[in-house]
Amino acid sequence: MSASLPAKTLRRRVSDLFYLRPRFLLLLLLIPPLLWLGIIYLGSLFNLLLYSFYSLNDFTGQVEYRFSLSAFGQLFSSPANIDIVVRTTLMALAVTLACAVIAFPVAYYIAFYTRGGSKTFWYLMVLLPLWSSYLIKVYAWRLILASEGVVSWFFDALGLGWLLEGILSVPVVGGTSLSNSYLGMFLVFTYIWLPYMILPIIAALERVPKSLVQASADLGARPRQTFWKVVWPLTVPGVAAGSIFTFSLTLGDYIIPQVVGQPGFFIGQMVYVQQGTAGNLPLAAAFSVVPVVIIAVYLLIVRRMGAFNAL
Repeated sequence: MSASLPAKTLRRRVSDLFYLRPRFLLLLLLIPPLLWLGIIYLGSLFNLLLYSFYSLNDFTGQVEYRFSLSAFGQLFSSPANIDIVVRTTLMALAVTLACAVIAFPVAYYIAFYTRGGSKTFWYLMVLLPLWSSYLIKVYAWRLILASEGVVSWFFDALGLGWLLEGILSVPVVGGTSLSNSYLGMFLVFTYIWLPYMILPIIAALERVPKSLVQASADLGARPRQTFWKVVWPLTVPGVAAGSIFTFSLTLGDYIIPQVVGQPGFFIGQMVYVQQGTAGNLPLAAAFSVVPVVIIAVYLLIVRRMGAFNAL
C-alpha cells in the first residue's frame, strides 16, 4: 500500500505539470515532428544544396568536396540543360491551367448542386483514382494512348482518324502516336493530378457564404455578375492552393515523362540519370535546386492570392 502511494503521487504531479503548463505539453508533442522536419527533411535539402556547390573531377570521376560553381556553370551554360528546365516548367504551367479549367466546373457542381448521398457519390468519384497504383495508371494510359489503343480506335470508329493524324503531325506537341507525344504526356499529367485541384476548389466554394450569393441576387445582380463579383474572388485562393499541388508535382515527376511522351529529358529524369547512371552528384544536385527555386517563387506568387488560407 505504501509503495502505491508514491506512484499515485508521481502520476498526480505529472498530470498537474501538464495541466498547469499547457505550453510544455505542446512542446513535448511537437518535438518528434519538429525533429523529423528539421533533421530528415531540412537536413536532406541542406545536404542537397551543399552538393550542388561541389564539383566532379573529370579524371577520377570522384566528387571534390570544395566550394565550386562548376555544377551550376555546367547547368546554365548548356542550351540542352536550359531547354530541359524550360520544357518542364512550361509543361507544369500547362497542366496547372488545364486542371483548373476542368476542375472548376466539377467542383462548382459538387459544392452547389449536390446534397447528402449525391455529394458522397461525387466525392467518391473524385477520390477513386487516388486509390489505385500510380504506376498502374501511368502504364494503363500508355496502352490507351498507343497507336492501337482505345483513343485511336475511337477516332477511327467515328471516321476521324484524319483528325488524330493531323493533331499528331503538329510540331512539338505531336509524335508517332499519342503515347509518344508531349500531348499524350500532358493528358496523363492532367488526369493524374486533377483530384488535387478539385478538392481545394470544392473546399473554397463551400466556404462561400450563401448569404452573399442571396444578397447579390436580391440586389438585382444576374447570375453571371454574382459569379464574377462574389463567387470567383472568394474561390481564387482555392484555385491557387490546388495549383501548388499540380505545378510542383508536375515539375518534379520523372516517371510519366519516362513512360509517356517523346524522347527528351525533364528535370526529374535528369536528376535520376545524373545521380545514377552518370554518377555526377553535383550536377544532379544543381538540377534538383532548380525546381526548389521555381516552386519557392511560385509559392510567393500564390501566397499573395491567399492560397495558404485555403489549404
